[in-house]
Amino acid sequence: MLRPSTQRYSVTRPLYSEDAFEDEHAKVYRKHKTFLHHVIQYFTCTSERAKNTAISLLPIIGWMKTYSFKEWLLNDILSGVSTGLVAVLQGLAFSLLASIPTWYGLYAAFFPVIMYFFLGTSRHISVGSFPVLSLMVGAVVTRLVPDEGLPANITAFEGLTKEEQRVLVSASLTFLVGLFQLGMGLLQVGFIVMYLSDTLISGFTTAAAVHILISQLKFVLGLTVPGFSGPLSIIYTLESVFTQITSTNIHDLVTSIVVMVMVLGVKEINDRFKSKLKVPIPIEIIMTVIACGVSYAFNFSENHGVDVVGKIPNTFESPIAPSLQVFQMAAVDAFPIAIVGFAVAFAVAKVYSVKHDYVIDGNQELIAFGASNIFGGAFKSLAASTALSRSAVQESTGGKTQVAGLLSAIIVLVVILGIGFLLEPLPKSVLGAVVIVNLKGMLMQVVTVPYLWKKDRPDCIVWVGTCLAAIFLGLDIGLAVGLGLELLTVVFRAQFPRCSVLANISGTDIYRDRKDYVNIYEPEGVKIFRIPSPIFFANIDFFRDKLKDAVGFNPLRILRKRNKAVKKMKKLHPSKSEDESNMEDLDKPTDYSDLPIQVNWNAELPANIQVPPVNIHSLVLDFSVVSFLDISALKGLKAIKEFIRINVDVYIVGCDPYIIEKLRNCKFFDDEIKTSIFFLTIHDAMLFINESHPPKTVSEKVMKTFGDCTSLICSFKD
Repeated sequence: MLRPSTQRYSVTRPLYSEDAFEDEHAKVYRKHKTFLHHVIQYFTCTSERAKNTAISLLPIIGWMKTYSFKEWLLNDILSGVSTGLVAVLQGLAFSLLASIPTWYGLYAAFFPVIMYFFLGTSRHISVGSFPVLSLMVGAVVTRLVPDEGLPANITAFEGLTKEEQRVLVSASLTFLVGLFQLGMGLLQVGFIVMYLSDTLISGFTTAAAVHILISQLKFVLGLTVPGFSGPLSIIYTLESVFTQITSTNIHDLVTSIVVMVMVLGVKEINDRFKSKLKVPIPIEIIMTVIACGVSYAFNFSENHGVDVVGKIPNTFESPIAPSLQVFQMAAVDAFPIAIVGFAVAFAVAKVYSVKHDYVIDGNQELIAFGASNIFGGAFKSLAASTALSRSAVQESTGGKTQVAGLLSAIIVLVVILGIGFLLEPLPKSVLGAVVIVNLKGMLMQVVTVPYLWKKDRPDCIVWVGTCLAAIFLGLDIGLAVGLGLELLTVVFRAQFPRCSVLANISGTDIYRDRKDYVNIYEPEGVKIFRIPSPIFFANIDFFRDKLKDAVGFNPLRILRKRNKAVKKMKKLHPSKSEDESNMEDLDKPTDYSDLPIQVNWNAELPANIQVPPVNIHSLVLDFSVVSFLDISALKGLKAIKEFIRINVDVYIVGCDPYIIEKLRNCKFFDDEIKTSIFFLTIHDAMLFINESHPPKTVSEKVMKTFGDCTSLICSFKD
């Protein structure tokens, strides 16, 4: 293969304007479908379409047909057992964030998984509780059922204990989250996740990790801290913790430190030797078993005042109907929970789908999680999403399909119905320590801030703004602030694009920004101006100002100066003077009809008349990256008439044919602006310009200027 520096290509073709190209190449005009046609097509049912719809709504039909029992089943079994053990521990731990009894976290690792097995399109994510979602649910739970004071005025609370009231709020909120997700899935709005950038998600989850860390201090220190919600809740929580710091339970603190050190150390070993370890060391499970044994042996609960998990029912509770009053009071909170839960799950699913080469469907994922949360909410489950650490266990231990997820749910079922009593002496401080350790990945995202500041400052502002707003104002408001900042950065980038003046790489048809290269040739008398964004109402004025800066003059000001100069010149000849009231408007094209001379505006004018010179004869506007124009932009582009009226030829190049069609439909063209100004490429326009204005030698320029001045003076002497 030749080196790039030695490769050459040569193309011989006619010079094309848009008009010439359309004359030579017939354009196909396609009939656009009407809205009614789309509606009819959407509701038309055929056997093939019914089959595809069934497979789409039940993805299990597709992948189960290709399931290889010999190659995949053993891997799925090993993965399911490993993931199930982690899911049990995380379910117990993350339920603390939601301020509900711990065993309800186990329900989140069972009921949603069953539904997702049939409806989900990802084969590798582990469905269940997620710390950020649990914390957002907990904020609503503590707002409606606070630790101190009366709960919200909800009829369904009558006759229930505080714990039962909180479970009702959590279950109803989960049900409502599922309704939102299912509704969005049925309306095919899975694309909404695209509005949550990686930067925004990173800043938001980092802030959530800070909230989670602070919320677990009361378990790690063995303190009684009331739940706070709303703006500055994190400040109030820290104030309460430090006020009681002298009451720390030393047994809880030591246990937590030992668990965190051991888990962090072994996780580091797992990461360093993951290529050699077939299965990661389940250190969290090991430490949980040890902590349960030590707590039971020394009776931590009674002898040392350690708060433990306590009794875990060995049966499922009856399903409940959600509370409509909770729906009304928590609707504003449920929507961001639905969005965040889906966004996190979809992001993790996309990573594994790319790695293992299969397709996931965003709309179907919304339907799957919506149905999962509705099903789980009916059985008092926490809101479900996925956790990166748990999904990593499912994938790294050899999981091939959601059969592994189903088996992990069976492990949870065994714990709930059979051996849950073994976890009753487990200190909550151990669960708090496990939660904190699992925050390492999210908290370490803060190291990306210096990188973002150096590489992309608007993205850095989104990250920092989202993170700080979510920390101090709450996760729901923080997410809204992040979306607002993200929208502002998009508007800012589009409203103030980096416009540039292009120049030619000598001997080629390549044009680049004249500031970026040394050996580059700027055509004489020509300005090539590139607009690197759509042109719309927000940036049309910016575009016009930048264009004036690029050419070095204001065309309207030049036009007015010239019209005033023509008036004065006409008055110099008495026989040709005319009344002031009959003069043409100063913004109209210059009228030379009654002037007995030809004027060279770049030469010296008689009677000390001063008009700023115009040093270009052609202006080329590069529209190759302009994706759309709106009505405001069309009106603003009419300003090119100002250049035409001062004898500067304007050419537009690289314009999308659909934009040209829109210009035609909007009556953009008239006697001054014609379709002939459009060319396929910059080089086409430059070749045409060179034919119209051949470059002159230095001697020709001097002689022409001298001759113009002499003829002008002589004419007025006559």
